[in-house]
Amino acid sequence: MKIGIVIYSTDAETVWNAFRLGVFALKQGDTVKVFLLAKGVECESLDTDHFQVTEQMKALVDLGGQILACGTCLKIRQSQGTELCPLSTMQDLYNIVKEADKVVTF
Repeated sequence: MKIGIVIYSTDAETVWNAFRLGVFALKQGDTVKVFLLAKGVECESLDTDHFQVTEQMKALVDLGGQILACGTCLKIRQSQGTELCPLSTMQDLYNIVKEADKVVTF
């Protein structure tokens, strides 16, 4: 199955669980693409003692998942893409939604 995950939250627990779902799905043999939108582009700064968000992000990528970050949302925050979360476009989000069998949002 092809799963699209759209993350627009900055709640560490919510974002951590979104990436945990992605990691689990990849281990089940699914394809996972994550799009970070709005506040979601800030997810690399959300680590807490209880919720290691970046650890889950790295696990997702290591298992073959893909993470894309909205370029416009990054620019609004005077930020740039990173190796883990490359800059992307609305076209990329559209493609994820169009190609996915299921899309979930967090």
